[in-house]
Amino acid sequence: MTDKNTVVVATGNAHKLAEIEAILGAAPAMAGMRFVSLKELGDFADPVEDGDTFAANALIKAQAALDETGLCMAVADDSGLVVDALDGAPGIFSARWAGEHGDDDAKNQKLLREMVDVADEDRTARFHSSVVLVTRDEDGEEVLVGEGDCEGTIAHDLRGTNGFGYDPLFELRDIAGKRMAELEPQEKNAISHRRRALDDLVSKL
Repeated sequence: MTDKNTVVVATGNAHKLAEIEAILGAAPAMAGMRFVSLKELGDFADPVEDGDTFAANALIKAQAALDETGLCMAVADDSGLVVDALDGAPGIFSARWAGEHGDDDAKNQKLLREMVDVADEDRTARFHSSVVLVTRDEDGEEVLVGEGDCEGTIAHDLRGTNGFGYDPLFELRDIAGKRMAELEPQEKNAISHRRRALDDLVSKL
């Protein structure tokens, strides 16, 4: 595919695709663009995410999507949990912090163990997202990065059945008394770190 009006989104997650399309697609600079997930275009191997920041790993995914599809424009995001008392861990290793990728229970239990002696006032944390838009043409490559945070604290127990990952342990600053895992999808999307990163990216288009 070489359609210059197509943006490949480096994800297989339909909800993430819909969120990115709704926000970026509404920007005047992206008028008329069609958003498709990488999964729709083929069965591609995941690139090695060996960057040392969220933005670096998002860039790796976006550039790989362009390499694999031959398209001219790609979007990718990378996100994770940053805990101040743990010197920023799990950070870019959030998805695989407890070993196996996707084992949410193991990750949450590890986080509880790591934080067991941390006082309430020192349990500050944030979800961070970096969203990267890469455009290629005959003159080279342009990279735009949007950054966003959702602030909160790490609770002492798990609560809530929505969301995934560390959501049951993340007490929101913006909605007092609520965990991320207690929000309905539309509530989460309105305040999420990825939403804020996408808004930041739109402001740079």
